[in-house]
Amino acid sequence: MEKLKDLRRRRVLTMEELAEKAGVGRNTVWRLEHGIMGAQPRTVRKLAKALGVEPEELVKTEG
Repeated sequence: MEKLKDLRRRRVLTMEELAEKAGVGRNTVWRLEHGIMGAQPRTVRKLAKALGVEPEELVKTEG
């Protein structure tokens, strides 16, 4: 999820800060940013809320 990394950096958040804000583990954020695992819909919603975007923004692909 390259978009996740981009949005996190734009908001000047560390992985730890985003994880805490979203209520997910830091390792979850790391794995998603590095493409090691796919996100469950609930996790996408939590991360999107923490970043102040719609969930669709995190999962849309660059065309």
